[in-house]
Amino acid sequence: MRLAPLAAVLALLPLAAPAQETPSPSSLSRVLSVTGEGHATAKPDLARISLGVSHQAGTAAEAMAMMAEGMQAVLARLTQEGIASSDIRTGQLMLEPAWNYNTPDGNPVMTGFVATQLVDVTVRDLDRVGAVLDAVVQDGANRVNGVTFDLAEPRGALDEARRQAVADARARAELYAEAAGVTLGELISIAESGGFAPLPMYDARGMAAGAEAVPVAPGQMTLTASVAMTWALAD
Repeated sequence: MRLAPLAAVLALLPLAAPAQETPSPSSLSRVLSVTGEGHATAKPDLARISLGVSHQAGTAAEAMAMMAEGMQAVLARLTQEGIASSDIRTGQLMLEPAWNYNTPDGNPVMTGFVATQLVDVTVRDLDRVGAVLDAVVQDGANRVNGVTFDLAEPRGALDEARRQAVADARARAELYAEAAGVTLGELISIAESGGFAPLPMYDARGMAAGAEAVPVAPGQMTLTASVAMTWALAD
């Protein structure tokens, strides 16, 4: 009595799918992937200075007070030199124990504390970089870690580097395709794989207070773009 419904159910089940064949190499996607690089040069129009004040004292409170007094003088001088408050950014603030390692038994002895505060300063008039450095050193900045140069608007130079990167990738792809005896098809993907700008740097840590205005040469910046591109190969 129950065989008929069971047969009906079995009749509704899909037939078993035939075993899939392993695709032949000729049916697989054929692509060519390359990476291109482009470069553009530009003259920097601003400088970034990392500077600060560091003082050592017997107690942490004394060290912090001396550092704070020196930093207030430096910030006031930066304002006098025409640096906008928006171009001054507080960097690191450190309080560390000071040690004397030159002891008879060779065991270090704690002698006090060192308080340090650093600020990052943007100078938008490159002709004034040396004068600003000289001024802040005379007013108490005893940590000048260096100067880097940058562009206020790097987009134009970066875009030129990107165009060159794409042209370089296409030229490489055409060369490889010709050498391999194949033909490029449509462009499948394009992705920027990073860009960077090597910055000229001046290390000013050895600068002495009262020295002449520091000579600074910004030179030229090189901005680099890299792009990864993939083409299908035509049949």
